[in-house]
Amino acid sequence: MIKISGGSISKIDRTCSEYKDLLQAHKRLAQQDATLWGPQAEPEAAIRLNWIDLPNRSRELLPLLDALTAKHRDKDVVILCGMGGSSLAPEVIAATYEKQLFVMDSTDPSYVERALNYDLSKVLVIVSSKSGTTIETTSQRAIFEQAFVSKNLDPRAHMVFITDPGSALDNQAREQGFTVINADPHVGGRFSALSAFGLVPAAVLGIDVSVLLDDADDAKAAFLSDPQLVCDIAYLISYVGRQYISFTDAESSMPGLSDWIEQLVAESTGKNKVGRLPVVVKSSSKIKDVEIFSVAFGGSADLVVSADLSAQFIIWEWVTSLVCYALKVDPFNQPNVTEAKDATSSLLSQWKGTKPLLTPDSLDGEIEIFGQGIDLKQALKSLIASIPSGGYISIMAYLDRAGDSRVEELREILTHKSQRPVTFGWGPRFLHSTGQFHKGGQPNGVFLQLTGESECDLDIPGQKFTLSTLITAQALGDANALRLREYPLLRIHLKNRAEGISNLLAAAEAL
Repeated sequence: MIKISGGSISKIDRTCSEYKDLLQAHKRLAQQDATLWGPQAEPEAAIRLNWIDLPNRSRELLPLLDALTAKHRDKDVVILCGMGGSSLAPEVIAATYEKQLFVMDSTDPSYVERALNYDLSKVLVIVSSKSGTTIETTSQRAIFEQAFVSKNLDPRAHMVFITDPGSALDNQAREQGFTVINADPHVGGRFSALSAFGLVPAAVLGIDVSVLLDDADDAKAAFLSDPQLVCDIAYLISYVGRQYISFTDAESSMPGLSDWIEQLVAESTGKNKVGRLPVVVKSSSKIKDVEIFSVAFGGSADLVVSADLSAQFIIWEWVTSLVCYALKVDPFNQPNVTEAKDATSSLLSQWKGTKPLLTPDSLDGEIEIFGQGIDLKQALKSLIASIPSGGYISIMAYLDRAGDSRVEELREILTHKSQRPVTFGWGPRFLHSTGQFHKGGQPNGVFLQLTGESECDLDIPGQKFTLSTLITAQALGDANALRLREYPLLRIHLKNRAEGISNLLAAAEAL
């Protein structure tokens, strides 16, 4: 059962030309019309529209998934190595069904070490990468392979690979005797929730994926027979909402759904200096004098979308495609994600395996400040003062999202102090989602980058650099890309993470 409600429903004008255009776009999308987003988008769209058929086509995977689940039923822990679309959907599926899944979407050595501390004889590692060349995933794969060998375990009995057919990873893993499951190559990463990328982890966790596919298929059939539902949502996001759309999982049973939608919407729409920036919040509370359109999946908001989890997947993929049509952007490219990857590679090449020692502009105890301000409080004040009219703050935390999770409190504190929208992303994970919007969307963001010293470090087999050097290059490479655009940027480096986070939160509260 799919239902939408909320105070904004009365603002939908189904007689206007914009709404009628969305209805026509909906019909063309159902026919997989690759010309929908214009001639520049057509070549990519022509090879990215198979997600439309996944609720039915993915049933072909069911026998394979049954066999895989039976083979690995002796494993107690499932670790998923993947970034962006390869990890966000499995994470919300696992959380919704209350299953344990360790999502390895970080290059922070402390976070990676947590996964290595499991009893590896009981671990199954799923390596998910569409291209097979994502630096985070290739590094994680090498570390886990070595870890299994060091425990006298055969990596082939503990690792499964998901990738596109014919990718470098596909060819190499098969040659080495690993189990490989091919995903549909004509589905982009952020539209892959109902593909092998989303379903393989779900299946090995003991989730009945046929139910997920049934719910998605029912939802698709419902809005194909009556397009009003998806066109209403697309109209509200495109023409009633503006730059900022808040999403909350509060009062829903789907923790993490907002994070999945954040990537889908931000990376798909954030181009050509337009877009919709999802702001994930705990509740649908308003910010004074800021126009934020609120979306929830239960309770109250400007728009409440009530549906099962996999129905939400297909609905939001469909709606996002329609919003991109309305905004005249290509939903399937991500040019600035590639830019961030190139910036990282450039620094790693320059450093030749060793990260440089950098001199901060000022010190506040054990905290290094790279930016304006003689102490933390002044630095934060300066950053807030630099927010342009209508702008937002983005917090980018290149830290351990398990051990350093308290730093997320900074989002609500800065929202209250600045009265501006504040997004929060764990690095390098966000580079595969909101990172595209930061550089391609509306040019009105200011950026707070958080980095920290690690108590441990890990070598990456086959590379000259360690994880600590890699995550530093990812942070500074993205910082360079933002500085090229002359966007305000403050970097706070925590010499002692626990103490530094406490001091940072206290300084923010004192503003």
